[in-house]
Amino acid sequence: MAAANGAADTPPIHISPITGFDHPLTAVPSLLDRGAAVRAALKAGFLGILIAMIPVLGIVLTGALAVFFYRREKGFVPGAAVGARLGGAAGMVVFGVNAFFIIPIIVFHLQQQCIDGFVEMAQKFGIDTATPQFQASMQNLFTPSGLASFFVFALVFSSIGGALAAWLFGPGSRL
Repeated sequence: MAAANGAADTPPIHISPITGFDHPLTAVPSLLDRGAAVRAALKAGFLGILIAMIPVLGIVLTGALAVFFYRREKGFVPGAAVGARLGGAAGMVVFGVNAFFIIPIIVFHLQQQCIDGFVEMAQKFGIDTATPQFQASMQNLFTPSGLASFFVFALVFSSIGGALAAWLFGPGSRL
């Protein structure tokens, strides 16, 4: 549809007083901008390495952070399915960086030295390292099955975080 001066009509722009984003008052685009998605997942994943030190919640927050970075770049919140994909990608970045360090430990059979280092550090923070749960988790941490468990854990929980962030802050925001 052309305007009187020959230019195409553009949808009206609304600048949100809360987010500061300008977006047309039309449907949210459903296609994923892969470049923006990769950048958002990488940023969130590398920050997620630090955030993941908070058990379970850290990985969920990593997925939510990927949606935040995508929203900041694109100016809209994607749907929950795209949010889950963004979160999952961020979780895979966290897994990849951790695997980069854990695989050589497994290959070169350095598990016991790493476990001793973790136990020493935990004792400095006042953690009871004599409990069977702590001992079992330390033994499982540097094994192929422990690495596979972390892969599934990071993928599932970061995807949940991305989907929740997209659902909570998306169109018709619940918060």
